[in-house]
Parts: sequence; structure tokens; C-alpha cells
Amino acid sequence: MNEEGKNPHQAIRYIRHFRNYWLTDISFSLLLVVLLFIVFVLPILIDYGHVGMIFSNVVFLFLYFTGIWSSRERFLVFLTSGLFFTQLAMKLLRFSDLPVEFYLLERIVGIANMSVFIFLNLRLLFRDREVNVYRVIGAVNVYLSLALLGAFVFEIIHLTIGESIGGDIKLEGLDDDYSNYIYFSLVSLTTVGFGELFPVNVLSKMLSVFLSTVGMLYPAVVIAKLVSETKK
Repeated sequence: MNEEGKNPHQAIRYIRHFRNYWLTDISFSLLLVVLLFIVFVLPILIDYGHVGMIFSNVVFLFLYFTGIWSSRERFLVFLTSGLFFTQLAMKLLRFSDLPVEFYLLERIVGIANMSVFIFLNLRLLFRDREVNVYRVIGAVNVYLSLALLGAFVFEIIHLTIGESIGGDIKLEGLDDDYSNYIYFSLVSLTTVGFGELFPVNVLSKMLSVFLSTVGMLYPAVVIAKLVSETKK
């Protein structure tokens, strides 16, 4: 067989290996590294101007891209692929020279992407009765993903109403605000609440309370679920 005949088969094998990797427990480790970077490192890099907005958006696109490979079900593959390419198209429009952008819609699609991403990872986390260190890492991944989802919703509230969180900050309504949103989402989820930032309307208040409730219940529920699986 010539090289032209081999290349398509090699590409198919690579795609299958890539898909199979994201369906294994080991993939939780790489995903944890990506999420730790997005949640804890990326805000610092953005705030100090060490990375541009294109880089930060590419990182989020990679996160959404992994969601495509986190299920074998055709419907979910089509759903995640559609959301990913919709997000990609709107980001390309925003960073192009065309005088067209859909920033609010892009953020709404981002929330849909993250919601499906969380759902897929919960399915992978409890897909059988096995419990190991990778499943614990997977539980942490879902927890960090919830913080990201909260940050996105705080931003949507700001974009639609004009305000969401207040304090010693100035929100621009752009990607640069990400560090403030993820910080407030984290302190709400972990119920730390330092007080220097606070919700300024009823939607933000209810979201903060919801995140705090989830932050308290999630570890207890997940640990109980994992422990119960080991006893079956």
C-alpha cells in the first residue's frame, strides 16, 4: 500500500486513540491540569498583561473541544460539536477585521458548552462502580468546572443588566473581567466570602447563594456516592 493509502487509515487511528483517551480515567489527570491553569493561573496572567485575549480564548476552546470526545453517543457528539464550532465561529468573527461580533451570544453559548461539559464529566465520573484516584480527580474537575460556570453566569448578568458584582473593581464588560468573575465565583462556591466583592442585584445574590449551597453539598454528595459505589 502506498503512502496515500496509509495516511487516511493513520488519521483514523489517531482520532480513535484520541477519543479513547478522553473516555478513560487517566484523562481526568490532564483535564485537572488544564482546569487548574484556567481557574488559578490564567486570571493572573490576564491581570498582569502577560497573555493576550486570543490566547485565553484558545485555552477555553481547547476545554470545549475535549467535550466532543467525552461521549460515544451520537446525539451528544453532535451537540458538543455544534456548540464548539458555533463558539469558534463567533470568536473568529470577534477577532477578525469584520465589524461584526456577537459577544453576548458568544457568552451564552459558552454557558451551554460548560453545562454540557459538566454533564459529560459527571457521566464519566459515575459511569460504573469503579472508584480510584482518577475518579477523585474527576470529582475535583467537576467542582472547578462549576466555578467556571458561575463566573460565566455572573458575566451574563452584567452584560444583560449592566451590573452583577461590586466592590473595589471596575468591570469593562470584556474578557479582561474574567479574573474578577472567577474569583468571586470561587469565593462563593467555597463559602469563603472575604467581603471585598459582593453581589449588587437579586440575580447575582441568588447565584451567589446557589453557588455556596452547591459548594457545601457537592463534596458530601459526591463522597457519599463514591463510597456507596465501593460497597456494591
